[in-house]
Order: sequence, then structure tokens, then C-alpha cells
Amino acid sequence: MEVTSIHGNCILSPLRSSSHRPLSVLSRVSFSARRNPSLASNYHSIRRRNLCSASSSDTLVAGKDGKPKNREVVNKKGEEEGEDLKSWMHNNGLPPCKVLLKERPSHDEKHSPIHYVAASEDLQVGDVAYSVPNSLVVTLERVLGNETIAELLTTNKLSELACLALYLMYEKKQGKKSFWYPYIRELDRQRGRGQLAVESPLLWSEAELAYLTGSPMKAEVIGRAEGIKREYNELDTVWFMAGSLFQQYPYDIPTEAFSFEIFKQAFVAVQSCVVHLQKVSLARRFALVPLGPPLLAYRSNCKAMLTAVDGAVQLVVDRPYKDGESIVVWCGPQPNSKLLLNYGFVDEDNSYDRLIVEAALNTEDPQYQEKRMVAQRNGKLSVQVFHVYVGKEKEAVADMLPYLRLGYVSDPSEMQSVISSQGPICPVSPCMERAVLDQLADYFKKRLAAYPTTLGEDESLLADSTLNPKKRVATQLIKLEKKMLHACLQATVDLINQLPDDTVSPCPAPYAPLLK
Repeated sequence: MEVTSIHGNCILSPLRSSSHRPLSVLSRVSFSARRNPSLASNYHSIRRRNLCSASSSDTLVAGKDGKPKNREVVNKKGEEEGEDLKSWMHNNGLPPCKVLLKERPSHDEKHSPIHYVAASEDLQVGDVAYSVPNSLVVTLERVLGNETIAELLTTNKLSELACLALYLMYEKKQGKKSFWYPYIRELDRQRGRGQLAVESPLLWSEAELAYLTGSPMKAEVIGRAEGIKREYNELDTVWFMAGSLFQQYPYDIPTEAFSFEIFKQAFVAVQSCVVHLQKVSLARRFALVPLGPPLLAYRSNCKAMLTAVDGAVQLVVDRPYKDGESIVVWCGPQPNSKLLLNYGFVDEDNSYDRLIVEAALNTEDPQYQEKRMVAQRNGKLSVQVFHVYVGKEKEAVADMLPYLRLGYVSDPSEMQSVISSQGPICPVSPCMERAVLDQLADYFKKRLAAYPTTLGEDESLLADSTLNPKKRVATQLIKLEKKMLHACLQATVDLINQLPDDTVSPCPAPYAPLLK
């Protein structure tokens, strides 16, 4: 997945259960305080009467131990905790399938083992591993209903992931009365961990985030956490606007029922298992699929993916599997930074891995407007993001050069020549080319210097089998980033060495473009 996120009317009654409580009914229309002003006056009295507390609703990431039996995971406590996930699914409409649940130990003895989906028999390319009926798939359409979805999404206050997380938190408060209890229990057990048993950096401590020093990933984690906090602050408003939520849980005001930490953990748990379904309505685009991620392992070079078919979500395998082998699916064209942020792993064979280089024309340049016009004419912006893909670093550097050269043009007559010409070509003097290449080389050197370790030290760390798993995935990420940066630097140095006269001094550049 780039992440990857989750794609009815209200949920259909399960075949063998009558305890499921959807958040919406077929004919229900959402309402807001604007349509019924009297609700606003009741809001504060509801707060005073609210008896819910965070302590009455455990986080979605507090799982319980389970043990395997005859290779397949089953629940030994049986009646005490209810059915195991797969049995529950079969009892509620899952047809016979060709998978089972197995487990592997967690690196942390305090946490339960990791469950994963494996082949229950030998599989061939094109085999249907399983087909989960829509009645067992959680989507916004089932959670809120179409009219409420339109209202929520047009407010831009709450993302699909936040809506799904809020729904599962409310369902968890129902305990065993919830139809989704076996699925929520499985999410609790996984604790938002991917198949490497590592949580998203969104749940790392400040000391653990220091593993990412030098990487843009660290700022991305902080930015995402701030976004989750903003969504949390909007929960009460959106809950009050959504008629289905208000009527089903009239006294369970979200921020009183759930602390921010609980919401963040639930958000990350949902993020780790959300599936992007294609060719479906907006309300079904984001889906939580039991037997889907994180029980399925992601791989960048895989072609299999969960797809919506008539009345179900289906998995067709893209490779042969032996009985007992872990089944993998495609995670979409995501760089490793997104894989780590969303799913807690790094793929060293990820052909979609990339870095970002941001270049900007200098706004103090007297010729800024003319340069901006030329850049736009050639498909570039005044602040341009360049993607550096792994294995294509030389091409990325070549793509940046015309833009940087434009920024170095200072003579008005040369600028007029550029404006009247077609294409991105700027007149290039030897001293200008040297200045452009020197700036680019210095930029890559500074980015590399921001990391506290060298590539060699990273390799030594990764050779240690006892390395902390979070430290391991962080080191894998920064190692791969450094390799791309080194390749960019080498491509730039090669161009400097190809200059006809390497003794030429760089041209002065009072309004050189900015690199970030």
C-alpha cells in the first residue's frame, strides 16, 4: 500500500447472531445541531450525565494469549472467551476456504505471539484462498450509512480511519455482546503489529524515535501524530452531528469515553489492517477484512491483493504455496517510509522505495515571476518535489538539473532568451554548471551527515541477531535511504568530473534555488 486505507446500508443481521449492533439503520438520516438547535442545549447536560470513562473501555491493543492446536490457532478457553476468529467467521457465513491461522513468537515475551494466515493445503497460482462475505467486512457504509458518510467526509474533520477506529472502540465497549467481539479480540492480540512484530513508529517512545535521527521519517511520524490529535479533538463535534452515533450511544461522548492515547492506539491498529478496495463506492473503499492484514504479510513484489467481487472480498494467490506456508499480498506502490509508518516493517527489495528532494525558486529573485512562468510551462512548480526512486538515482539527478539551472540565470537578456525558447533548456556556462553541481553535491553531503551512523555501522548493527526489533527496522530504513543518497551524490560527482575544465570556479549565485 501508498498507505494503504479501508474501503451497505446498515450491517446485515449475521446468520447465527442477533447481538450485532450497527451504528445506523436503513432509513436513518443524520442530523446536526444546526438542524435541531435544541440539541445544542442538551449537549452539556449530556456531558454531565455521562457515566463512561476510559477505564471502562480497554484499548484495542491489549490482547490475550492464545495457543495453537494441531497447527491451527484455536481458543482453548472456549466458552470463557468465545469462538476463535476463523470459527466465528465460518459460523457467520464464511465459505470453506484454503487457509488457517498459525502463530509465531513475539520478540517481547510480555506480548502474545503473532498470528498469521497460512495455506491449509498446497495452492497453485490463481487459486481462491478465501472469500469473505460482505456481512463480515467492516466499511464506512456499514458503520454510518450513506447520508452520514457524505456529511462527515464533506466536513473534512474526520478521516475514514478515524471513523472506523471510533466505531470499533464503541463496539469494544459492548464486550461479548458485540457481534464483532472475536474480530476485535484478534486486533487486540495483534496490538497493531505487522508480521515483523513491530508496532508503527506512531506508538514508539521518544527514545525509540531517536533511532530515526537524520531521516525525514522522524518528522513524518511527528506530523502524523499531530494529525491524529486534531482528529481526536473533532470527535465530539462529528459524533454530535452524526445522527446514527448520537442515537446509538447518546451518553458516550467520545473524548469522555476514550482518552487520546486509547484513540491513537485504536487508530494505529486500524491503520495496520486497513485494505484499499478498488472499483467500489467511496463508502466501501476502506475496509477491515477479517483474515486480511495484519494476519496477511505484505510484500512489495507480490501481485495478489484483496479484491471486491459480487457480495464478498476475495483473495486469489499469485504464486504456489506449500501447505503451512505464510500467504503474502501486495501492499501497493509504497516507499519504505510508508510501510514502516503504516505497518511496522521495511522491505529491502522494495522497487517502489524513494526519497524526496524539494527544490524551490528563490522568491527574493527579481526575476522570480518570469522563472516561475517558465517552470510552469515545463510542468514544474515554484516549489517542486522531485522523487528519487531506488535504482534510478542518476535519472533523478538529470531531472533536477534543468530546474536548478533556471534558478541560476541572472542576466536579464539571458532570461528573455529562456522565455522565448521552447523546452527546459537554459544557456549554461561552465561556471554556472559547476555552481549547480556543487550545490547539489553539497546538499546530498549534508543530508548524509545528518545521520549519526555510517553505512558500515548500519551493516554491523543489522548483523547482530539480538538487535532490538524497532532499532532493526529503523536501521534498515536509514540504511536504504543512505544508499540512495550516496548514489545521488556519486551521480553528481560523476557529472562534475565530466566537465571540460574542472578548475573553473562556480559562478556567484545571489538567488540560487533552495534545496530542502
